[in-house]
Amino acid sequence: MKKTSVYICVLLATLLILAGCGKGKTDEFAGNQQNSQNPPSSQSSESESLESIAGTWEGSIKIPNQPLLIIVKFEGSKGTISIPAQGVNDYSLSSVKLSDSDLFFDMSIGGQKITFDGKVELEKIEGTFKQNGQTFPFELSRKNEDVATDKGDMVQMELANGTMLGQLELPEGDGPFPLMIIIAGSGPTDRDGNSLLMPGKNNSLKMVAEQLAAEGVASIRYDKRGIGNNAGLGGKEEDTAFKDFVDDAASWIAFAKQDNRFSKVGVIGHSEGSLVGMAAARQAGADVYVSIAGAGRPIDQVLLEQLEAQLPANLLKESKDIMEQLKQGKQVDTFSAELQSLFRKSVQPYMISWLQYDPAQLLSELDIPVLVINGTTDLQVPVKDAELLHEAKKESKLLIIDGMNHVLKESSDEQAENMATYTNPDLPLAEGLMDGMAGFLKEAGIVQ
Repeated sequence: MKKTSVYICVLLATLLILAGCGKGKTDEFAGNQQNSQNPPSSQSSESESLESIAGTWEGSIKIPNQPLLIIVKFEGSKGTISIPAQGVNDYSLSSVKLSDSDLFFDMSIGGQKITFDGKVELEKIEGTFKQNGQTFPFELSRKNEDVATDKGDMVQMELANGTMLGQLELPEGDGPFPLMIIIAGSGPTDRDGNSLLMPGKNNSLKMVAEQLAAEGVASIRYDKRGIGNNAGLGGKEEDTAFKDFVDDAASWIAFAKQDNRFSKVGVIGHSEGSLVGMAAARQAGADVYVSIAGAGRPIDQVLLEQLEAQLPANLLKESKDIMEQLKQGKQVDTFSAELQSLFRKSVQPYMISWLQYDPAQLLSELDIPVLVINGTTDLQVPVKDAELLHEAKKESKLLIIDGMNHVLKESSDEQAENMATYTNPDLPLAEGLMDGMAGFLKEAGIVQ
């Protein structure tokens, strides 16, 4: 497995957190959430109004192998920062200073002063983040606040801890229509299939939704809790469980079933969303299920396979021992500093809950039509995982698309070319993907 693949699949698979800031500092950063909504503020601006940068900016702190998603808002002479993985929402910046293109802002949290020193160029802000004597680059892009540019309508669903938004894509004509719930993959991946940690978009899931509509199939796709439109639903990392994402998906299935505009309700899960989707489909009684680029093995097997190419023998053995403890529901208090980003204490509850899910077992228990899709040039999830899923449910349909990669675009398996597709929204979906999916839905009786 190539190193870039591990960066995307392993590190984004766990929830992101600020790493590498010295022993104890990560917990200190995360441990002050009781004041994260309305902390004391002494903000100021210098030399220029902040009008030119007013609005919402999204991006990340480029911590090696562990980028941290941040959302910064500027309004008037003030600013706030949100760090979804930390449960930090609209935390007030201490000061904001803009002079020509030079921008400086800072915050105080956990007794530390954290600074961002950068430059504004067009619709980007780039510069240096500094905390506890360590520095990392950061990059922000201005967010387009106008959701009306999307063809689909926004719908909302009430949950116990708030309102979740989703995007409804409807075919032309009169319904009722079959509807598919589209679930995105791991990390800060939005409803369109774009990772907020990548410098551009691929829009793969948006394209899937639009092409389903052309086939007479409606869809709802949504930003997961802690991301995009649903950033406010994110909580602290240590309080997050895999079942939270399953419950959200199951709630969308139930939501759609109550709408008389829809005749049948199915699920499409991409990457980690495949596991979420199959669990939700069973929980909420979906009518059909489609897995795209989903793992066929429990996550500990996937992680350890990838770590074999990254770690020396001693750390690999330690990782195996830690994983075994987590599988038994036991947290691990001490481990090597090199494994902090993967096995930090705050992410262990999530990993414990995640390790309880076996995708092959789950799929075998679905008593509905199932389609399993994978591409031959997927650098993150190999074809063998799709074959394992198909073997677990022999009556499922298996579709292997030659030349399709993880973001559903055509590419060779040459790494640089393959990765370039992750940030190119102009590339169409791989040939055969939508025809295969549409044919399956018709054969399954979902589309009349």
